[in-house]
Amino acid sequence: MSARPPVRAWLQPLVIAGLIAAAFIGMYVGLQRDPTPRSVPVAAVGTELAESLSQALGDSVDVRAVPDPEAGTALLTGRDVVAVLSRTSPSVFGLDVAGANGPSTVGAVERLVGVYARSTGAQVVTEDVVPLVRYDSRGTAGFYVAFGVSLASFVLAQMLMMVSAHLHLRHRLATVTVFAALVGVLAAVLAGPVLGALPGHGVSLAITLALLSAATALATKALGAWFGAVGVPIATILLITVGNSTSGATVGVDLLPDFARVFAATLPPGAAISAITDVSYFGGAHHWVGWSVLLVWIAVAAALIVWKDTRTRGLE
Repeated sequence: MSARPPVRAWLQPLVIAGLIAAAFIGMYVGLQRDPTPRSVPVAAVGTELAESLSQALGDSVDVRAVPDPEAGTALLTGRDVVAVLSRTSPSVFGLDVAGANGPSTVGAVERLVGVYARSTGAQVVTEDVVPLVRYDSRGTAGFYVAFGVSLASFVLAQMLMMVSAHLHLRHRLATVTVFAALVGVLAAVLAGPVLGALPGHGVSLAITLALLSAATALATKALGAWFGAVGVPIATILLITVGNSTSGATVGVDLLPDFARVFAATLPPGAAISAITDVSYFGGAHHWVGWSVLLVWIAVAAALIVWKDTRTRGLE
């Protein structure tokens, strides 16, 4: 008669799988329940208008006064603000927006400014200065491309962990590097020239996606190396679930709670999606911020993998 399996053998997988399901539902559904604008950057032409708008809308917006519409446009196209408000006549406000920042963020600004305008008895005429392209009308193409690259890289890392006993560390790292380069180019070509969903500089887009791939694969391998069997579930929750749900693609970063904004700025998916938007619609403005975050993940994860491998070989 076979021995009864220990409780941990069947309880641990159930608990981990349940936690992943709860995290996925809780993050994706929870963050979309009641998105609230918080310090959304908006420019206003003239000090008087800026002070009035700031006083009326409070913490919902971060109003920056500009001397003229041209200065506001420069901030808008440089992705320093989401919208620019100016008074074109005593009864009309002009609102220039950058639709590439996403429908949720831009829609929130339009509603806030609409309330302000009605309180003054004026109407608002809106113009989209940086619109989304035809084949990315909801502004989610960057999210799906990044998610696909992340998922493929996550699976690659798992497969490499399964064969780690048969592959030298340098071969595993080389595999991650080659795959990152290939998937970056493939994804950039598919989403850009082939499908027309992500415009902008194709080389910068490919580099962004390659960095995302390397960061995801190496971070997954590092967690697996140091935490064993539970390392992969940790990577699933951190990189796939939390990272993507707080990336600002489905709900704009300016509409997320403060804790979620921290994840958006520091986890690979959020950094990558921000850089994708920068290189696709804003001429590469601020893309180095996202690239820097991804490079830090790559460097730290690679160092942890090498350190763990060195320790393991030292104990043999």
